[in-house]
Amino acid sequence: MTRTTSKRIRLLNIAFGVAMMILMASCTLFKNNQEREVVARVGDNYLYADEIDALLEIRGTKEDSAVFVSDFINNWAVKQLLVSKAQINLPESKLEEFERLVANYRTDLYTGAYKEALAAQGEDTLITVEEMKAFYEEKKENFKLKEKIVQIRFIELPKPFLNKSEVIRRLKRFEAEDVDYLDSVGVQFRKLNFNDSLWIPASRVIEEIPPLTIDNESRYLKNSQFFELEDSLGVYLARINGVLQVNDVAPLSYISETIGQVLRNRRKQDYLNQLETEIIDEATKNNEFEVYASEQ
Repeated sequence: MTRTTSKRIRLLNIAFGVAMMILMASCTLFKNNQEREVVARVGDNYLYADEIDALLEIRGTKEDSAVFVSDFINNWAVKQLLVSKAQINLPESKLEEFERLVANYRTDLYTGAYKEALAAQGEDTLITVEEMKAFYEEKKENFKLKEKIVQIRFIELPKPFLNKSEVIRRLKRFEAEDVDYLDSVGVQFRKLNFNDSLWIPASRVIEEIPPLTIDNESRYLKNSQFFELEDSLGVYLARINGVLQVNDVAPLSYISETIGQVLRNRRKQDYLNQLETEIIDEATKNNEFEVYASEQ
């Protein structure tokens, strides 16, 4: 057995132990039911006071609590009585179908939680830049843009602003000394964005610049375009550094989070598949699992 396999088997044993502790705690709770205060009974099913207390705490208010409790007890009773009558009156085939569904759902809950716990303990979630680039180059035709995106340098000035012409000159040229100047007076700006390497959806830019609309954006959101717009609230200055249209291939920086999540999900699934294989192998080796040949 390899060191990796041994580690995973240990993780399986730890998780199994946790599950058993939860199950034992549940058994203890059932044993102590006779010590709990009963508020209602339908057949062999009991409703306990602490269950209602828990609901009242979640509800967070004592107002009309008596009405709430009364309604809850009646609703609980109706459900229990309906289940009891359904078990008597529904066809046996339908009851068996429901039991299978309940059993499958219970199994899915347990196995799903168990696998998530194992994945959280053993999964490597670090995705390298090289992995992302390789995946991007391989699948880039699948990453077509569904909306226009732009790289924009942007300032919103209040009205009036005395040094507007100087700000415009600096924003257009945008060398190191210009950035220093704009930073020094930036406290006077209503909004700003100097990160012009960041790709932003055109819809977001339109939200930030009210005079810019869906109808006129094609006039202003063009590569290497500088524009000045104005409304009653302020003056909007912007320099467009890049534009990509609908159906262009999205740049890696724009979809890096999506690619990272895809790769993490893929790695997680591979990890769980390997764990399932090792569980089967270990059970077979210990004579805990075997498949009988059918007689035909």
